Amino acid sequence: MRRTPLAPDSRGFSLVELMVGIVVAMAAVIVVTQIFTVSEGQRRTTAGGDDAQTTGAIAMSLLQRDLRQAGHGFSNGQLLDCQLRLGNGQTISELVPAFINPAGIPDGDDDTDVLVISYGSGWGSPEGTLINSQPSAATYAVAAPQAFQLGDRVVAAPATRAANCNLDLTNLTAAPVAPNVNVALGMANASGGSLFNLGRAPRFVAYAVRSARLTACDFLTQNCASADPANWSEVAEGIVSLRVEYAKDTSAPRDLSVDTYDQTAPTTWCGWSRVIGVRLVLVARSRQAEKANVAASAPSWAGSAPIDLSSTNANWQLYRYKTFETTVPLRNTPSATEQAFTAC
Repeated sequence: MRRTPLAPDSRGFSLVELMVGIVVAMAAVIVVTQIFTVSEGQRRTTAGGDDAQTTGAIAMSLLQRDLRQAGHGFSNGQLLDCQLRLGNGQTISELVPAFINPAGIPDGDDDTDVLVISYGSGWGSPEGTLINSQPSAATYAVAAPQAFQLGDRVVAAPATRAANCNLDLTNLTAAPVAPNVNVALGMANASGGSLFNLGRAPRFVAYAVRSARLTACDFLTQNCASADPANWSEVAEGIVSLRVEYAKDTSAPRDLSVDTYDQTAPTTWCGWSRVIGVRLVLVARSRQAEKANVAASAPSWAGSAPIDLSSTNANWQLYRYKTFETTVPLRNTPSATEQAFTAC
């Protein structure tokens, strides 16, 4: 039988040609992989820095917004540093614009602070309205009843501040009929005192870093004495540290300028009147860890207490961080509204 030779175009590749093709393909794969690795690293670096920048800026903006309003509605020595019962089982141990690490509020992550901010939303005078008389236990005849509306929450304070100052937040039960304001829970012997209007939506909120998230607890709707996550709403993720200090005017006479920063809470209302601002720092962390350490040292700030990130994450150096630091003046403290207290 005669053997018919194959056509030139149907003989396939030789072994040498196949090996050359595989080598070329492998080289191409290596080049593409290297390009992808470099591109992914640059994307991770850029995106991680942007995430921390955006998250930290939003969180700091929220804290600054609350601190600028802190103390509104009770900038008077009759209320400052009093205990305020909110009527829902919750109590503000010391009614001040901003309180650092108050007793009764569970701590956040290691080496972070808890900050409680309080302010009202009423239209009345922050110095209160004079209570001319008390027709009944829950009725106050006031000098300016037009400053109150149905739904407002108010606090009555006696004419003479008691050594053990315990007050109650209550609400109006009906629209005022001049000169009377009717409340749900009255205070005995209020004549000659003042009635403070904190508005329909006063805010008593605690901020804390929990599980690398900035969280908030509203005293009027949640149990802030519990660390249960159900009571703490997430404000911003990727926040690994919150540190706070009081800014105090300790000069005599007062000049409304900051002389010292510390975390020591005053023990008298006179002392609280010298707290004229709050210095705070937020540290935001990128979402994804890098393959190698990128943080040579822990973030720093002007405060006395260093920022330690190793206690909550042994691999903290694999992340990128952004630090946001500021000092917010407290505009509604008595020192700011009255310039000075002769009694202090």
